[in-house]
Amino acid sequence: MSNQRKDHLGASSSEPLRVIIIGNGPSGICLSYLLSGYTPYVRPDAIHPHPLLQRKLSEAPGVSIMDQDLDYLSEGLEGRCQSPVALLFDALLRPDTDFGGSVESVLTWRHQKERAIPHLVLGRNPPGGAWHSIEGSMVTLSQGEWMGLPDLQVKDWMCKKRRGLRNSRATAGDIAHYYRDYVIRKGLSHNFVSSATVTAVEWGTPEPSSPGARDPSPLFQVSGFVTAEDQSQQSFSLRAHNVVLATGTSDSPARLGIPGEALPFVHHDLSALEAATQAGTVSPSSDPVLIIGAGLSAADAVLYARHYSVPVIHAFRRPVDDPGLVFNQLPKMLYPEYHKVHQMMREQSILSPSPYEGYRSLPEHQLLLLKEDRQAVFRDPQGLQKVFGVALVLVLIGSHPDLSFLPGAGTDLAVDPDQPLSAKRNPIEVDPFTYQTIHQEGLYAMGPLAGDNFVRFVQGGALAVASSLLRKEARKPP
Repeated sequence: MSNQRKDHLGASSSEPLRVIIIGNGPSGICLSYLLSGYTPYVRPDAIHPHPLLQRKLSEAPGVSIMDQDLDYLSEGLEGRCQSPVALLFDALLRPDTDFGGSVESVLTWRHQKERAIPHLVLGRNPPGGAWHSIEGSMVTLSQGEWMGLPDLQVKDWMCKKRRGLRNSRATAGDIAHYYRDYVIRKGLSHNFVSSATVTAVEWGTPEPSSPGARDPSPLFQVSGFVTAEDQSQQSFSLRAHNVVLATGTSDSPARLGIPGEALPFVHHDLSALEAATQAGTVSPSSDPVLIIGAGLSAADAVLYARHYSVPVIHAFRRPVDDPGLVFNQLPKMLYPEYHKVHQMMREQSILSPSPYEGYRSLPEHQLLLLKEDRQAVFRDPQGLQKVFGVALVLVLIGSHPDLSFLPGAGTDLAVDPDQPLSAKRNPIEVDPFTYQTIHQEGLYAMGPLAGDNFVRFVQGGALAVASSLLRKEARKPP
């Protein structure tokens, strides 16, 4: 951590920061880049393949994208995301990628230091966030090029590192390294504090203002601690005019809520399987690993166990032909390993001879309880109970954001305050063109918290937030 960052954390009574970003994954990194004075302009010689967008871009030559009307520019764009600004920024960075094209970005970047807004990025991991917690050899769901951040293409970075994409996709380890390297290469490191845990964000009384000044925004108080290498902790309490929530959703694994789920052989993270394999707790000769879930995390666990010839029981509530299963939404050519898991799920059930040695599929089975003697009790589709002995249990059924540091754990900020916060079903309600939360001025949310679940699209949220904050700075009295 730099001395400048230490000073910020140690000075509880110092001048309030303009912006604090909570979360140092791709969302937080991209926003820090934009707030550091890196400004996108349309290249004078660029022609965008989308005729309507090209016409709009030509109306304001030489004007930064962040200074233009994002609502106007994004109108009429369609794609794989609900956010209009995310579609806009993606279209500018990757003009025809959805059609398999390779038209280069129409943007050029200028570093204009006078436009920089002082900010601090707090994160528990190194820059890259949760990507550092994923098993390094896992291949990314998205194409490698879609994992990149502005003005540093993944393929160019990997070429210099003498690494290669596998079937157009990168490993999680490569991407985590890319994000950490991006922060260094773009000169952003002084804005980042790693090993930082935020424990409370509060807001209330605005700062006193001089007579005649515009009504001030509320001040935010951000408290927490930084863990040093020797595990000692340094507390901090910071004030800020604006706070951006960019924590993602992988903090709190979803739970089944059944008896025995807290037993020591039950886990909610793939890393437990890695550790058990390395320790020899599970092996080709052990009882099976029970994997609960029908998403990509569960599929990753199946693939990992199969790689080490560890026997698997794979249970899930849905039918294997349910169109809502994620496997049915992935092209087979790009994702052969996931379609192999889906094929195994479909072809191998407990009622049929096993074409896949060491793998059992239990579709439409509900886990009822887990016993201390490592017995797992299920209810099958006919309502009958079945019992299996297991060595380890992995419950991989998704995750929820952990916003326990907010008043009411952030539920009041959701689209439906009466339902649990969920990136897919009930995200934080934000203005679609600023990403400021509807219910609290100065508080922003981006990335999965705002419903943008892929790295490719979280960058549009960063553009919206940065544009909004720059407009606030322009209105700030001298």
